[in-house]
Amino acid sequence: MATHRVHHRTVSVRGLDVYYREAGPAGAPVLLLLHGFPSSSHMFRDLIPLLADRYRVIAPDHVGFGRSAAPDAAGFPYTFDELASVTEEFTRLLGLERYALYIQDYGAPIGLRLALAHPERVTAIVSQNGNAYEEGLGAEAWAPVLALIEKRNPETEAAVREIYTLDGVKWQYLHGVPDPSLVSPDAYEHDAALVARPGQAEIQLDLISDYGANFALYPAFHEYFRTSRVPLLAVWGAHDEIFVPEGALAFRRDLPEAEIHLLPAGHFALETHADQIAGLMRDFLDRRLPRG
Repeated sequence: MATHRVHHRTVSVRGLDVYYREAGPAGAPVLLLLHGFPSSSHMFRDLIPLLADRYRVIAPDHVGFGRSAAPDAAGFPYTFDELASVTEEFTRLLGLERYALYIQDYGAPIGLRLALAHPERVTAIVSQNGNAYEEGLGAEAWAPVLALIEKRNPETEAAVREIYTLDGVKWQYLHGVPDPSLVSPDAYEHDAALVARPGQAEIQLDLISDYGANFALYPAFHEYFRTSRVPLLAVWGAHDEIFVPEGALAFRRDLPEAEIHLLPAGHFALETHADQIAGLMRDFLDRRLPRG
């Protein structure tokens, strides 16, 4: 039972405190869980104990999110390149030489940058609404973001600011969920409170404005899939209108052996399907992780 205990730790990365959750045996295969917007490692609170008997599970909060440092946007470059660079340094400091990735939302372009830089380190990928294809972008949800990417001004910023209000965060958690009563209000209220802190508006606008840099890397991601043949499991909330199911199915174009499961869930599928996702992961990783 001791391996199921979750430790709450902080490490200094380039002088910035990076908070992370860790559980499981020190010598077990590593799972690196990378959260999305507007959440933090809090989104993995139910999943981690379900995997910690067999894996060393590590889930950091990205800089600017959760309990990690959130330096002022005027002095820190909030770009996906920078967050990926910090995450790579985080893995080095923890001595993570090989790991399977769990990527969701923002965690996808961050994690896939790690894979591009060091493909030999990534043993497998689990994508839970972690997009890498244009067809995965929900048209209505992405319209204000694409307008911001094209031209950042007070008008396009105002439309995007709605995304991280309490109502906007709540929508991301509840939309498409067949039984919203299964989603704890603690989850979206936790996220909304953290992105309402002073300085967060600028942080989040900078990151969302930079999302176009991820589109530019999509061809490189696809080439990585084709050349690495990395084992990939997609466990996707089928009712998500931010990253739609077509994004999950598209993995098979470059990874014909990708295992894809569309679940009756929304964007934050772990809120309602943590047990099922954990079961799918355990089966997949047991069969597909390299031995030895």
